[in-house]
Amino acid sequence: MQFQILKLILWPRSHVHQPRILQFQPGVVNVISGASKTGKSAVIPIIDYCLASEKCAIPVGVIRDQCEWFGVLIQTDEGQKLFARREPGDQQVTNDMFVVEGDVVAIPSRIELKNTTSDNVKRQLDRLAGLPQLELEPGSERPFKARPSFRDLAAFNFQPQNIVANPGVLFFKADTTEHREKLKSIFPYVLGAVTPALLQVRHELELARADLRRKETALLRMRRASSDWLHEAQTWFLKAVQLGLAPPGQVPDSAPSLLDALRAMLKEQLPPPASPAQVDSVLAHLAELRSQERSVAETMMRHRQRLTEIRRLRESGQNYGDALRLQRDRLAISEWLRNRAISGSIEVLELTQHSAQKLDSLCAALQTVEANAETYPMFTDTLSAEFVEQQRSLHVESEALAAIRTRIEALEGESETAKQSSADLRAIDRFLGNLEQALKVYDRSDDHSPLEEEVNALRERTESLAREASEAATQMKIKIALDRLEGLTSRVVPKLDAEWKNAPIRLDIKELTVQVKRKDRSDYLWEVGSGANWLAYHVAMTLALQQYFLQFKRHPAPALLVYDQPSQVYFPKQEDLISSVGAENSDDIKAVRSVFKVLGDATLKAEGKLQVIVLDHAHTDVWGDLDGVSLTAEWRGDEKLVPVHWQTMS
Repeated sequence: MQFQILKLILWPRSHVHQPRILQFQPGVVNVISGASKTGKSAVIPIIDYCLASEKCAIPVGVIRDQCEWFGVLIQTDEGQKLFARREPGDQQVTNDMFVVEGDVVAIPSRIELKNTTSDNVKRQLDRLAGLPQLELEPGSERPFKARPSFRDLAAFNFQPQNIVANPGVLFFKADTTEHREKLKSIFPYVLGAVTPALLQVRHELELARADLRRKETALLRMRRASSDWLHEAQTWFLKAVQLGLAPPGQVPDSAPSLLDALRAMLKEQLPPPASPAQVDSVLAHLAELRSQERSVAETMMRHRQRLTEIRRLRESGQNYGDALRLQRDRLAISEWLRNRAISGSIEVLELTQHSAQKLDSLCAALQTVEANAETYPMFTDTLSAEFVEQQRSLHVESEALAAIRTRIEALEGESETAKQSSADLRAIDRFLGNLEQALKVYDRSDDHSPLEEEVNALRERTESLAREASEAATQMKIKIALDRLEGLTSRVVPKLDAEWKNAPIRLDIKELTVQVKRKDRSDYLWEVGSGANWLAYHVAMTLALQQYFLQFKRHPAPALLVYDQPSQVYFPKQEDLISSVGAENSDDIKAVRSVFKVLGDATLKAEGKLQVIVLDHAHTDVWGDLDGVSLTAEWRGDEKLVPVHWQTMS
């Protein structure tokens, strides 16, 4: 997902001043170098706050006193988006936000009123990231098992000063129980081991299992009732003899013979017709149930039609996605030709002005196709959630229809009995009615009954879905992902100031830390000494995760990293402004420089898809000549995040 910061904006409380705008470059390491107390450490809280965080962590004091609104301008797949949020004042947080979208967004000189809320912005960011609408664990009421959100992904973007070299915490906000447990839950999804399609299968499996449990319970009740009834069948037969419905004689000694004899009573011994009032009452009730049956059947038909439409949309969406990929593959040659033409390496083919224009048109078409391809997963995720909802509704209506038809079936039997009953044979009427219902219960519990067939079909479906949602397969995918991460970190750690440069490090998603794997032992990050090691492993793992995310065609996590004060490990005193002047051979300077170089090399390798922001004391002579590293601002003396003249005139 494209998500890079173009500008950070502060709007002053005083209407005399213009907004403070800090410009960032996409696809490079942006460095803000400066002295202490200039506002560097407020950059991460400001970005986080503008992206709809639950709390405002922007430091109180000058920044909060002088600023009325904070904002960030983001470059996304859909164009530029300005997210601004009001300073909360005496409150801990405010939901007042201001959003502007467009191909190019102009920064307003002032923001008078909000036009949205932080909750709406969260939903917009979730949609932009293409996150699924289904919970991670169907039916769970635990909040950390809810659906993943854009806010959860901030753990992979920010390394504030208290985290960047912390032996006990590897990820942003993972020092709180709520965020820690949620991060553990979403890691399989973030690593790609759990997909939106798998989440849909899990939800369908949960529905199927619940349906199976209900139907198995109903079948068990019917079988128990049938078993009890067979034990009493001889008593039924003797009672029939007493009522004159069967000739005196020996009671049949086998269950089949006994059932045949009882069924024969219903066919041969019919009571006289019942009164018109009795018949009318039963028929009126039947008419009402028939009306309900039609209404429920119509509702079911609408749900089935909706499911059919969703299936067709999914098929059309698949065809559309295939067509986009085919167009992109065919148009890709145009980008290659134009790059060759720009570099002057086309030797055989000479481009005329007309052919160059044609080539530019093809390249523009390629960009359009690629943009359309980026939005395709959002479409399929939305359909998956709607598909599950329609299935759930259809199931509810199906249960209601079955109950109505059962009542209709019973009343039809009562109606036939009522028509053939007589006031002077009430005992026979009641006996035959009860006998008829008892025989129906027995018949429905037979191994070949419709309910038995439904139970068998549901068992097959749950087994099939369980295979698709195999936890063993998910764990295998997680292991493969962690192996790939280990390989990525093994290329970074040797370039940093780590004590064991060739020792692999592995991410532990249960403990949310890394393990350093040496020849004879493995140690967690908190068991390893030295701030240099902690910094090296933080940088290596957070960078490797971003490189891993970029291997996906579209990953929901923003390709953005912000580090605050990585050099504090080597220069803990705030007054020590790092400079290589007079210290060219300093090991500490070399170690700091290696961090900037690793980050710069990573952004170059990502070809503009990864943006890094570093907030540090280090002077430009430490990292200024490194490829991929650019100075964004230098705050020393009177130059600070909040302009000094804002304070002098307040």
